[in-house]
Amino acid sequence: MTDTIDTVDNTLPSEDDVRTALKSVYDPEIGISIIDLGLVYGVQVDEESKNVLIDMTLTTPACPLGPIIKTQAHAVLTNRFPAVNDVDINLVWTPRWDPRIMASEEAKAELGIW
Repeated sequence: MTDTIDTVDNTLPSEDDVRTALKSVYDPEIGISIIDLGLVYGVQVDEESKNVLIDMTLTTPACPLGPIIKTQAHAVLTNRFPAVNDVDINLVWTPRWDPRIMASEEAKAELGIW
């Protein structure tokens, strides 16, 4: 019998790692990831505090599902990256979200934007 030791990865994620993880968070009304929609404007990983700061927006300031999206993003990042102490998601409204220029080509196709 072989003993296995579970090891916890104590390395902090890169910005690319965070963005890749956030591709699993979908806008519940649209069914497209927040990354593909272009809702994530910025990602910072603070090595000293081991916190991740996300600047993101929503499709509209009146989006009723904003708290759900934020909760899902927080959960994905804290579960996927055990070295992260906390995730701070800052909702920003400038620049205003415009899917014609911010969404991925795949998301534009799904949204019917040519």
